Amino acid sequence: MTGIAVISLAGVVVNNGIVLLEYVRQLQREGHELTDAVVEGGAIRLRPVLLTATTAIMGLIPMAIGISFDFRSFSLATRSKSSEWWKGMAIAVIFGLAVATVLTLVVVPTLYMVLYRAIARLGFGGLKRADQTGRPGEPVPALAPVAADPPPAQANFPGPSPPSG
Repeated sequence: MTGIAVISLAGVVVNNGIVLLEYVRQLQREGHELTDAVVEGGAIRLRPVLLTATTAIMGLIPMAIGISFDFRSFSLATRSKSSEWWKGMAIAVIFGLAVATVLTLVVVPTLYMVLYRAIARLGFGGLKRADQTGRPGEPVPALAPVAADPPPAQANFPGPSPPSG
């Protein structure tokens, strides 16, 4: 069961990292500097990451210590065969989430900053802001007007027609 725990843990950790870095990149596209975007992105994503990890850990603590609920007698049961079976998975997920939360909130943004700066120094590009398009020195083209959505089609229902406005 520990193997299943590692697989499920990988999904949660990767998802948290992707969401955090995507938000940082969105802030950069909006014009924030690298350090400001990483700090603000980490601050904004701190609460959801901590809440996700905390609720999962709190929910798995009874499984890790071997307490389950017997629905037939409506009582708490300890030392059941099923609790021994699931104990390894619960412990792996609890400690894995605790470590992964720290990695997501500290190591991932730090590595992003280091690698982003290294790539920029080597001249392999960077992230363009929303107001930067085309090649350097070219004027920014005007934005094309957005066409309004067409009105919804009228349904043919019997009875009075809706008021036009």
